[in-house]
Amino acid sequence: MIAPKYHLSSVEAWYGNELGVAIHDLSIAAGQLHLLVGPNGSGKSTLLNILAFLSKPSTGAISFDGDPVKWTPQESAVLRRRVTLVHQHPYMFSGTVAGNVAFGLAARGASREQTQRIVRESLEKVGLAGFESRIARKLSGGESRRVGIARALACNPEVLLLDEPLAHLDRPSSELVESLVRDLVTDGMTVVMSTHNERLVARLGANVIPLEDGRLNTAPESTSLDLHN
Repeated sequence: MIAPKYHLSSVEAWYGNELGVAIHDLSIAAGQLHLLVGPNGSGKSTLLNILAFLSKPSTGAISFDGDPVKWTPQESAVLRRRVTLVHQHPYMFSGTVAGNVAFGLAARGASREQTQRIVRESLEKVGLAGFESRIARKLSGGESRRVGIARALACNPEVLLLDEPLAHLDRPSSELVESLVRDLVTDGMTVVMSTHNERLVARLGANVIPLEDGRLNTAPESTSLDLHN
């Protein structure tokens, strides 16, 4: 049996006396699309931060590609190069769109020619071809979000985590992002996307991870949590 991309066991995240998430048992399959579905405050962003190795849970165990995560600084740094989280409102650095998209490439040793090609291809994927010289902080909210996705794709992650990527987008932009997500999964990328829009489930044909008050809102007898089956 192929190991899932992630497996979470008895994972809890607490902020003082406030529960962020409590996940008893959850497997997330590789090469598929998974939707974290739930209202605001249900724990979607907290879970995404854990999956991105940006936030260590208070208790519990996580494995990635079958290997237990030990959360040492060195291991976490390596894992963060394999997984990229795009926030709902991604931070734009000063300067051009091209400079923003190229941000992570220098650390990966990309040459100038490679960087230019990857930036161009990444912007084309999100429908922003020709935006290289635009000033990043003067973009609209929807354009900034798409630049954030392009910046993530430029680093060619194994897992792409998207926090409410379709929120407040106009229809053409939303359809473009949905099409991009489908293509990425078809090409073998693992995508985990949060949303409060349950209609996306049928439209995208995704695996569902339903959250409510930080917990999986699923009856074990009716829905399997092993999402790669």
